[in-house]
Amino acid sequence: MALLKIPIATVVVAAVLAGTAGAPSRADPRWSWPLSPKPSVLRTFDPPDKPWLSGHRGVDLGPAPDGGPVTAPSDGVVTFAGVVVDRPVITIDQGDGLKSSFEPVSSELKPGDVVTRGQPIGSLETGHCGSTTCLHWGVRRGGDYVNPLGFVEDMRPSVLLPLD
Repeated sequence: MALLKIPIATVVVAAVLAGTAGAPSRADPRWSWPLSPKPSVLRTFDPPDKPWLSGHRGVDLGPAPDGGPVTAPSDGVVTFAGVVVDRPVITIDQGDGLKSSFEPVSSELKPGDVVTRGQPIGSLETGHCGSTTCLHWGVRRGGDYVNPLGFVEDMRPSVLLPLD
């Protein structure tokens, strides 16, 4: 059996890009973090290989105070605000096929309400990360989930250059 030699840099770049498919590689200035100050990422984006398999279709941000404000990461229109299973959820359509969802977030907003980047959209509740209060943020482009961090952080891989 012949071994295929692939430069390690190619493997690393492919692995990094696989986690950001569909999301921008640089932060988009029209987007901001939905929590302030900038939160820690408690759980990363881990999409399933197939739509019906388990995975993590967003990121968990925090820790954050229970009842703290959640803000719109970009301009958009509320398409859903209600309870899904046992958690309050709010979804915002940002245009260009992008929709963000946030849970557990209670909100007084209604479908059709227009929101602007940085505007409070609701209050964070407990219930997603066990004893730690955190925000689950998911972004879909069409029917595919993409890494939300690609909209607020530079996701381009680091490139090592020779010293000489």
